[in-house]
Amino acid sequence: MRPRKVLAVPLSVLLALPLALAWGPPATAAGVPSPVADGVTQPVFSRAEAIKQTVYVEVAGTDSDGDGAPDRVAVDILRPKETDQGLKVPVIMESSPYYAGGNDVANHVVDVDADGNPLPTLRARGADKLLAEPFDGYYDNYFLPRGYAIALVENLGSGRATGCPTTGDRNETAGPKAAIDWLNGRARGFTAGGEPVAASWSTGKVGMIGVSYNGTLANAVASTGVEGLETIVPIAAISSWYDYYRSGGGVVAPGGFQGEDADVLAKYVLTRADGQRVCGPLVERITAEQDRITGDYSRFWDARNYLRDVDKVRASVFLVHGLNDWNVKTGQFAQWWRALARRDVPRRIWLHQGTHMNPFSLRTAEWLRQLHGWFDHWLYGLDNGVMREPQADVETAPGTWQRYRSWPVPGTTPVRLHLGTGGRLGLAPSPGTGREAFTDQKSRTAEQLAETAPAPDPNRLAYLTEPLPADVRVSGTPSVAVTASLSGGPSPYLTALLVDYGTDVRPTGTLVPTGETLCYGQGVPGDTGCTALRTLGTATTPYMIVSRGWLDTRNRHRPDVSEPPKPGREYAFRWDLQATDHVFRKGHRLGLVILSTDRDFTLRYPEGTRVALAPSRSAFTLPASILPLL
Repeated sequence: MRPRKVLAVPLSVLLALPLALAWGPPATAAGVPSPVADGVTQPVFSRAEAIKQTVYVEVAGTDSDGDGAPDRVAVDILRPKETDQGLKVPVIMESSPYYAGGNDVANHVVDVDADGNPLPTLRARGADKLLAEPFDGYYDNYFLPRGYAIALVENLGSGRATGCPTTGDRNETAGPKAAIDWLNGRARGFTAGGEPVAASWSTGKVGMIGVSYNGTLANAVASTGVEGLETIVPIAAISSWYDYYRSGGGVVAPGGFQGEDADVLAKYVLTRADGQRVCGPLVERITAEQDRITGDYSRFWDARNYLRDVDKVRASVFLVHGLNDWNVKTGQFAQWWRALARRDVPRRIWLHQGTHMNPFSLRTAEWLRQLHGWFDHWLYGLDNGVMREPQADVETAPGTWQRYRSWPVPGTTPVRLHLGTGGRLGLAPSPGTGREAFTDQKSRTAEQLAETAPAPDPNRLAYLTEPLPADVRVSGTPSVAVTASLSGGPSPYLTALLVDYGTDVRPTGTLVPTGETLCYGQGVPGDTGCTALRTLGTATTPYMIVSRGWLDTRNRHRPDVSEPPKPGREYAFRWDLQATDHVFRKGHRLGLVILSTDRDFTLRYPEGTRVALAPSRSAFTLPASILPLL
């Protein structure tokens, strides 16, 4: 076994940022050292001696449990001991419904009858407890010694908070927003004994960060425009809950959680002691209003769509997402990014080859460098050059990163590929009036249907380019437009897959240790801050599903109105796939696979729907920066 190597990383290397004069860091009290030196916050405070306190913040105007009193959220705080000596510091906040773990909850049945009603079978969600002890991450180890307080906010209905979870609406957003208000003296806070307590040590400047639901709450709070929230770092976060549990008008699950829905998640995070008794009726209302039959967009989902309030966003945004994340799909970051760009919100984006994960595990030293510089700039007001760095970091292959001035990568343009009979896909339009058909089934996965192309298959259609004469970069959101008819069965779904056919080394989605350790020593005796480095595992595979997208054909005109297509009648259907940034290597073939039921994502109607497609009146549009003649 190779001996474990420890990387001793000097602060001058780890924290290498362009140095400039500070333009407004918080003043420190007499006798208290300033954390700012040479334009960078330095590790001058002791993590071991930090003050820990819990404050119960009142959520004014919100009584989700109907007990006649405002809801309250529990806020665990860790701050330098010098804050009791007059030091004022900004706050890095993470809000979460998971600090108290989760309940065992049965997912919805996804095998349905011809009318979309669940068949009498049971799918049970496993007991995947997500218990997280307070201050067991790297935020406190790294940032507290550098002059930051850390605040962890329990969501309504979870742990010690009162109220009820409602999966992403304004009621739930009110909890962390109230914590920010308290840090700015605009809300009331209390000790466990009921004594009023104020955040006299806070500068009022807050940065929210988090992965998945925790990052989603950062998006949600930013969309309120609350004063004091200076920046957010949403990692693998949701921008619209409809697009998490639905797509193209149909019921579509998050990857790995087939059958989950808004009510299941609310039940899962409902961990307050008397939650089932107090919040049961509210959760049942979620079950009724989410509508798993039609999947249509509605007022229920509109209340959970942060895009509609993007004009209120004051905070800067450092957005992070995995290009192979099928839990919170990539369309979530892309639509949020586009909306922020239209408003010219100060922003940065990291796109990595991993799945649903924190980038700390993938590129630790560079992540800490950029995140540190980001928080220093937005929370301490340091002119450190971070906003003059390239806007986008993209991992183009496992371990290979490139930086760009924007995303999608500059030079990207829509390229229209035409479908042809016999499985052809190319730049030239295909003549003819023929039809190609397949029959829907629900037992084989999309991967199983895609892997045998270009060979014909009775349960899907596949269209492939010739071997590519040069690399092709696809960066952005692909879309497909097909002329087709459905008949003979009840499934309303059309599914499109963008597939890379060609043997290559690809990420597996798992992390493997490198055998090295990174220490970001805090310079204070007794404090530690080390992490074992990991990297993405890889495997050599003959193909890869790069992106996929779904359409409920009943919603071909708009997502909030169902209009069943007439059997056998041709319609023009168009829908988007999930956003991607992928390089198709020279010699590979780019493929479009069309099927109906996507076993791991869509509802599973009885088999037998026949889909007949007109290739000459169908096309596949890719946002490509380089596309050689095919």
